[in-house]
Order: sequence, then C-alpha cells, then structure tokens
Amino acid sequence: MIKKRIISPLQNFIKTESASGILLLAATLLALIWANSPFKDSYNALWEYKIGFKSEHLELYKPLILWINDGLMAVFFFLIGLEIKREFLIGELNTTKKLAFPLFGALGGMLFPILFFFFLNKSADTAHGWGVPMATDIAFSLAVLNTLGKRVPLSLKVFLTAFAIVDDIGAVLVIALFYSSSIDITLISIAIALLAFLYFIAHRGFYSKYVTFLFGAVIWVLFLKSGIHPTVAGILMAFAVPIRQKVHTPEFIANLSKIMDNIKKAKVAPKPILSKEQVAEIDNLDHWIEDYQSPLQLLEHKLHDLVAYAIIPIFALANAGVLIDGDAHLDTALIINIALCLVLGNSIGITTIITTVKKLKIIEVPKDINSRHIVGVSFLAGIGFTMAIFIASLAFAKSPEFLGSAKIGVLLGSLVSAIIGYLILRYNKSESDTNEDDQNKKEELSTN
Repeated sequence: MIKKRIISPLQNFIKTESASGILLLAATLLALIWANSPFKDSYNALWEYKIGFKSEHLELYKPLILWINDGLMAVFFFLIGLEIKREFLIGELNTTKKLAFPLFGALGGMLFPILFFFFLNKSADTAHGWGVPMATDIAFSLAVLNTLGKRVPLSLKVFLTAFAIVDDIGAVLVIALFYSSSIDITLISIAIALLAFLYFIAHRGFYSKYVTFLFGAVIWVLFLKSGIHPTVAGILMAFAVPIRQKVHTPEFIANLSKIMDNIKKAKVAPKPILSKEQVAEIDNLDHWIEDYQSPLQLLEHKLHDLVAYAIIPIFALANAGVLIDGDAHLDTALIINIALCLVLGNSIGITTIITTVKKLKIIEVPKDINSRHIVGVSFLAGIGFTMAIFIASLAFAKSPEFLGSAKIGVLLGSLVSAIIGYLILRYNKSESDTNEDDQNKKEELSTN
C-alpha cells in the first residue's frame, strides 16, 4: 500500500510530462513553420499585439508575448514551487541521502555549461547569455526517457525528475539575481511583507484559496513593477500553500460511512432533485473532502494538466518561432556556443561530478542504475527547451538578433542531446538484461 501511494503519483506525473513533451514538440514545430511561412508577419503581429488596461495609478498594458512569459509562466513556476516543497517535505529530496544524488548531478549540469559558455564566448555583447544552457526541460527529457519503456529503470526516471527540480531551483535563483532589472526596494519590501503574512497564517493553520489567489495577484504585480521578474513571485507563493491534512484517513473513512448511511436513510424526492436531508449530507461530504485533501496536493493535481497541455505549449508556440533564412541576422558563434554547452556541458558535467562523488562514497547510486544510464541521462539533461528559451528571452530582450540566435542554439543543442541520450540508453544493457541473456544461453545449451 505504501509503495502504491509513493510510486503511483510519480508514474502519473511522468506520464503527464511525457505526453506534454509530445504536445510541446508539436507546438515548437508549428511555431517554426509559421514563423518561416508566407504568413510570418501574422505570427509576429499576434505576439506583439498589446492588451491590458491603463489607469491613473496603474498600467498593465503589454504585448501578448509578455503576458505569456510574465503571467502564464508565473503559473508554471508556481507549480514548480509546489513540486519543490512536496519533494523537500515528503518526497525524493526530504533527506540528505536522497537529495545528494540529484543535487550533485544538478550542480554538474549547471556549473559546467556556464563554464563552457564563458570559455567559448568571445563577444562582450553575448556574455549576458551565460544562464541559457544551464536548465533542463523536464517535459521533453521525460518524454524521451519514456519512449524507452522498460529499458530504463524507474529509479532513473526518479533521478531525472528530482534532478530537474533541483535544476529549476538554480534557474529561479539565477533569474532572480542576474536577470532582473533595477529593483524598487519599496515595492519589493511590500511584496515580501505580504508573503511573510501568508507564510505566518499558513503556519498557524489558516488557508484559503481565495485569499491566496488575491494576495498572489497583488504580489505578482508588485514583483513586476519592482524590477524582479514576476515568475519568481510564482515560486515563492507556492510555499504559502500547506501540505498538511486537517483530517486523516481513518477519521475520513468513518465519517464517509456515516454520510453514506444517512443518505440511504434520507427521504428520496420523487422529482430529479435531492431532498433536504440529502443536500445536507452532500454539504457535509464536501466539508470532509476539503479537510481530507492536502491543499498542496490538490493544487498540484489541478494545475498539472493546465500547465502541461496549455501553458507550456502556448509558451513554445509564442517563443520558438525563429526566422531561419539567408537574410536573417544571426550570430553563428552564439548558436554553436549554446548548442555545445547544452550537449557537452551537461553530459561532461553531470557524468564527471556523479562519477567523482560516487567514488568518494559521498552518494549512493541505486543498484539498477549503471554508468551508461548516467551518461545517457546526462545527455538528456541537455534538452533545455522551456527554461533555456525563457532565460534567453530575458538575457537578450533588447537584442533580437542575439535572441533569435540563442533560440536556434537551444533548439539545435536540445535536438542533438535528445538523439545522443536516446541512442545511449536504447542500446544500453542493464544488469537484468544481461542476466536474462545468460539465462537464455544456459537454456539453449541444456536443450542442445
């Protein structure tokens, strides 16, 4: 029962991320085709179309692409925050031993691409893009991993998921510290005070989704106007959502049985409506269900499909449309730099760090994960689509030629990383496969 409670949500998460990876790929291809078709002007015009409102005291009037990158992506980061909190409290990152394996992998996957970038970069104009190749796209990477089916162990998928979550923490810190504009101390102080109030009342046992939403909207605007990228507000808001249950399973089951008995005994109305007694019991059931569900788990469950099947594909459609033709002003050096950082930086960094700390016995790698699994998944970590393009849009917001080049570098590096990682894992023989082959050979010899 315990195994089912732990593994089933993880498997459902992986399936969702895998399916969203396919949709993400479709949105990316559509964006590239649209941006390079005879209708390319409509593509650019759509995302540059301004919507919002203006008043004497507040103006929120932005191009559609900024509503997506600043607004919808804040929801994406909010979901990441929920996942991080869950993993740290009760999941794969809740002990030092569990955290060590993906933590060291993530460090290698962040530091080495950055070092590679600075080593390869020769222009001061593009130096600000060092953060682009450091983040892994969990949707795409898990989608590739899931195409391999039983050829890869579940523990490797757990590692990649936990690794990507740690990686996202690093990316958020980088965005907050290095890719935010000049900060308005007064506005950010107000936002922090509101966050502190939410944390306090959550700690004291009070939680309301309506209060959280209202405060979240205000805090998002404050972050936006203060100069810190508003997606950071999304991840900080997630930590105000409690993970605890007010009612535990035995008490819920007992009351559920009482409610069922009362509904059976209640008067049944002749018309297709509930009787007063039945309505009262349904209201009672709603109350117990609300107290039984963890607010964090419920929000995470509700947001997963929205993010996976709507927000991320919309982000890809709006951001992946790069004009590729002979007349386009592209920086070839930047394209090659980012592609190499994604492919080599992640693979060399993760493999080197994991191998080193394993030999030093600082971490313990699951027995069903071999060295080729590590190498293969380190290449998959070079699939940096969503977060990489997002950071590129911040780094080169005022340099369209560099932004287009960075996006092409991300797409190229991610594609090469996916192919190499897939091939390594596809033709990797795990210990179970080897044992199975040995057993088959023994059976053949005994038969002969």
